[in-house]
Amino acid sequence: MQTRAVQHGFDWVRIIIKWISHQISALMAAVLKRLILQTVKSENNCIRRCFGEHLMQKTDPAQLSLIASAPRPSYLPHAKAFSTAEDTQAERKKTKKNETSFSNVGRKIKERIIHVLDEKGNDLGNMHRAEVIRLMDERDLRLVQRDAHAEPPEYQLMTGLQIHKERLRLREMEKAQPKAGPILTKELTFSSNIGQHDLDTKNKQIQQWIEKKYQVQITIKKGKNADEPENKTEELFNQILQTMPGIATFKSKPQAVKGGKAVMCVLRHLSKKEENTYKESQGTQKRDTLHKESRSEKESNDPHQ
Repeated sequence: MQTRAVQHGFDWVRIIIKWISHQISALMAAVLKRLILQTVKSENNCIRRCFGEHLMQKTDPAQLSLIASAPRPSYLPHAKAFSTAEDTQAERKKTKKNETSFSNVGRKIKERIIHVLDEKGNDLGNMHRAEVIRLMDERDLRLVQRDAHAEPPEYQLMTGLQIHKERLRLREMEKAQPKAGPILTKELTFSSNIGQHDLDTKNKQIQQWIEKKYQVQITIKKGKNADEPENKTEELFNQILQTMPGIATFKSKPQAVKGGKAVMCVLRHLSKKEENTYKESQGTQKRDTLHKESRSEKESNDPHQ
């Protein structure tokens, strides 16, 4: 009986220990679950604080409701920010700079077949890049790109001294080229009844502007005199232009404005090509005049005439 009672007591102890273990496990599981939920909630709050303002600025109001209803991830992966557009733009600038710069490309020949000129400018025809590299090594020459848009691209073998001289020449040419800027326009308005003295004064002012490469907009108001010729304004424009031979020309020819009450035109300076053409024509006319005078003088001195 006593042994059976002791055994029964041990059974109750085991039952109590098992129950306590079960309660402790349930309590620890509940605590762990609560900690996990709090951690997830903290991460979501951090994400919203960090990125919420940025999303509000970048997103249209009409899309906010869709974003709010979308499921939010419990975490976001960390990734290094990059910009394909910026990388492409930087690469494009670098490529453009390399194409326009006059320098030795060395052995980095991108194309398999290229058109080659030697250091004296002789045409060597199309060559494989391996053969070009062999010539460079044999003659101790450099390779520069002449025309990247040709088919195949055109290169030239040059010495280091030739490359240096060519760079200096290109730099001087760049300095000599006038820098393009906005073309200013001067405006002048007067009546067709203007006196000759006043017209001469305005002609001098117009010529000064033209010599400074300004455009000059001239507006001539028609006089109220009924006896005034219909083409008087056009004659005035031609008279003004004739005072500046080899300097100015019409950018826009005379045309009626203000309901036909005035006529307007714009004068501009001649381009370099137009100046050269004018000088050539003047030289030809002068030679023809001298030839005619010489011929007339010869004919007048001929006793057989």
